[in-house]
Amino acid sequence: MTAEEVANEGCSIPIEGEDITPKKDGGVLKLVKKEGTGTELPMIGDKVFVHYVGTLLDGSQFDSSRDRGEKFSFELGKGQVIKAWDIGVATMKIGEICQLTCKPEYAYGAAGSPPKIPPNATLLFQVELFDFRGEDITDDEDGGITRRIITKGEGYTKPNEGATVEVWLEGSHEDRVFDERELKFEVGDGENLGLPLGVEKALQAMEQGEEALFTIKPKYGFGTAGSEKYNIPPNATLQYKIKMKAFEKAKESWEMNTIEKLEQSVIVKEKGTQYFKEGKYKQAIVQYKRIVSWLEHESSMQPDDEEKAKALRLAAYLNLAMCYLKLQDANPALENCDKALELDANNEKALFRRGEALVVMKEFDMAKVDFQRVIELYPANKAAKSQISICQKHMREQHEKDKRLYANMFQKFAERDAKKEADQEKEQDKKQNGSAMEIDENAAQEQTAA
Repeated sequence: MTAEEVANEGCSIPIEGEDITPKKDGGVLKLVKKEGTGTELPMIGDKVFVHYVGTLLDGSQFDSSRDRGEKFSFELGKGQVIKAWDIGVATMKIGEICQLTCKPEYAYGAAGSPPKIPPNATLLFQVELFDFRGEDITDDEDGGITRRIITKGEGYTKPNEGATVEVWLEGSHEDRVFDERELKFEVGDGENLGLPLGVEKALQAMEQGEEALFTIKPKYGFGTAGSEKYNIPPNATLQYKIKMKAFEKAKESWEMNTIEKLEQSVIVKEKGTQYFKEGKYKQAIVQYKRIVSWLEHESSMQPDDEEKAKALRLAAYLNLAMCYLKLQDANPALENCDKALELDANNEKALFRRGEALVVMKEFDMAKVDFQRVIELYPANKAAKSQISICQKHMREQHEKDKRLYANMFQKFAERDAKKEADQEKEQDKKQNGSAMEIDENAAQEQTAA
């Protein structure tokens, strides 16, 4: 009897299937019980949704998602599950049911997982794949950029803002390739090369040598305008295949001394201003935010350096506010104005732009206060006077609208009360008529008895 036969003696479940391990060492065997549909398989990083039943070789069950009545999900290839699952599920199609036989070195090894799984246990899983989807790499997890990894990268570092990257990319829309090239550039300068914002965000999620597919929704693509250059219609969802060939990270804040931060802030401020002049507001925002990240929490500076840093931060906040106003994004515009006013409480541009943000938010009474403050401090500001007139006009319109609304409400209340009063009078008349009829009937009965 072989060692394998001794190990499997007493098994109630036959060990069978195709060896799917990369090393072909028999560590994971797969037996398809039900074929899946389509041709697409999950990729590294995909979120997969499965049901499973886990048993030991003697047939005893140790775990089941079906018994819990809830599908199990995990990110494939990220080490969130046993190695056998990362290997096995990657070979499955949607709707497929298979049996995975997992040797200890691809499961829980010599330690097992007490109390249910003993040491050096070979496990069997029946797995059904229901769905898989790309990894959401957006900061807000709004599904705007999803990634599916074709080839996993090396190391753990990723490009940051300002990093120099060498990439190959292919952009497509509805199966039509519209952009294919090799590029070397700084992250943050992509718009100059005709790249949408989503591509630069995608690059910052990649490792050295990684190749991945990215689906980019309109918000992170070419937006409502589309792209005339690439013949992309408005509100188009894009696909980009990108390979990160090499990158060199830009210095992080903690890696720079005060002098370097100030020097770099001046450079990116000029770059941001150039983007602003070209109407590339999102790219300008990226540059101005770098100044804030470098200088916002810088301390222990010499007085001269402190003044320079304050001036650069103030300019960054004011310029950020203006960019967000251009994009009709009032909340961050307001936030940056508030930060600017923390540095300079009477700053003309900060007060005026905060007023503009409040107008966008339809807070006309608060906006008027800011514009009035501008005029008090800077009487020659004609734009503020004009904005006060606009605010007053909107406030009058709102007042008239409220009057009509309340008039209608009071009219409805009056009609309701009148109807209620009329109903009460009818009910009273009915009762009185009923009483009168009873009196008449009683009188008639008395006359009949007499």
